[in-house]
Amino acid sequence: MSGFRRRRAPDPGRPGTIYRSKPKLGRARGLAAGPPYLDASPRPRAGDEMLTPPVGVGTVYSEFGGDPGAAGQYGQLVDDPGHDSVGAMGSRAAGSAYPPARSAYPAAGSAYPGARPQPGDPYHPAGPQQPGGPGGPAGPGRSARRRLPRPGLRLTILLLVLLLIGYPLLLGYTAWSNVNRVDALAPAHAISDTANTPGRTFLVVGSDSRANLTAAERKKLGTGKVAGQRTDTIMLLHVPSGGGPTVLVSVPRDSYVPIPGHGQNKINAAYAFGGAPLLVRTLEQVTGLRIDEYVETGLGGFANVVDALGGVVLCPKFAMNDRDAHINLKKGCQHMDGKTALGYARARHSDPRGDLGRVERQRETLAAIAKKLLSPVTLIQPWKALPGAKAGGGALTVDKGTTPLGLAHFVLAMRAVAGGKGLSLTVPVSNPNLRTPAGSAVQWNRTQALELFADLKNDDTNAIKSMAAAQKR
Repeated sequence: MSGFRRRRAPDPGRPGTIYRSKPKLGRARGLAAGPPYLDASPRPRAGDEMLTPPVGVGTVYSEFGGDPGAAGQYGQLVDDPGHDSVGAMGSRAAGSAYPPARSAYPAAGSAYPGARPQPGDPYHPAGPQQPGGPGGPAGPGRSARRRLPRPGLRLTILLLVLLLIGYPLLLGYTAWSNVNRVDALAPAHAISDTANTPGRTFLVVGSDSRANLTAAERKKLGTGKVAGQRTDTIMLLHVPSGGGPTVLVSVPRDSYVPIPGHGQNKINAAYAFGGAPLLVRTLEQVTGLRIDEYVETGLGGFANVVDALGGVVLCPKFAMNDRDAHINLKKGCQHMDGKTALGYARARHSDPRGDLGRVERQRETLAAIAKKLLSPVTLIQPWKALPGAKAGGGALTVDKGTTPLGLAHFVLAMRAVAGGKGLSLTVPVSNPNLRTPAGSAVQWNRTQALELFADLKNDDTNAIKSMAAAQKR
């Protein structure tokens, strides 16, 4: 630095002090940064006489490799004459205004830098120090500092905690308050003699009933005016208790099975004959599994969920042009709205595999919805998450005995399958075009079907991996 700087006059009553120019604004003040007084003593009064130190003061700096004429970042250092040793300054003249000379640096073990306690020294008393002073409770050479409260930081932390806890609860409440309910399990279990099985098994049903659709909705979705109620989708979702993978099993709607009280027929006829309770009894009878939860979705609700999420990405394996399903799709992954996704999941005439191909597309569509609904990208956007939760809850019908925790288990299980942590397959089939009095139906491969259901009854989902892998080839 260059230019003239005022030097402060050394104070005879405060030996051992090194004066520096005023620190630059914004610098942290501490011993290493060069505060004006290293011993935390009071500042000199304004108007003190400016003195020029006698010749020879700089020898202290020269002895320790310093340059008394050099200017540091705070200006040129100025020694107090009383700080220099007798060897550096020579003997004091009689009547000198300066106190007896002493060493320029404190002795080892000194309680604070810059000066040693001396008898009669008002600035460095030899007796006990006051709290907060040099060597006091606040630490050597430092004055006690009171921490100021930070209400802004505390409020921010409180808001974050409330957000992390309250936002998921709000989403759950929004979904649960819009869920529909039906008495499906109690009437079935009052008659069924199926024993309890380990794990938790959900019956997932997609109803193609048009009863709750308006004329405009039927026209928009292309569902027609078919009367009555049927099941377009039947799936068993098994969550094992032993830590194995979650399994999603599709049951072809045209499966030819015995229906209690109605003889042999297609399994979706059970829903038409006796609603959800009869469908539960039929599946428990033919699989040996105890159904613990019932979840149903309708056509309109299915499309509304997809639209509330802004659409989903689905991947047809071949081009599909189906007038009945109102779709004309190219091969490959593409973004679909609610109407198109519904048609893709329901189409059967444009699929050479018929009902077997449809159940695979239904699993794909449900997995895509669950994946997007629970994705972090959706959850961090309340304007998407809240409408999605409302539409998702309104699209579902659950058993009267289902609790919010049970519904949460269903959602998490679907997410596991969608994320690739579960298994998905179809009940093994031996004849997809069985001629029956009820028309063309699907005949199960009895041996493989019994093996699949036995593994599920034993809660051994790891044993199903080979069967699921074989169906993907």
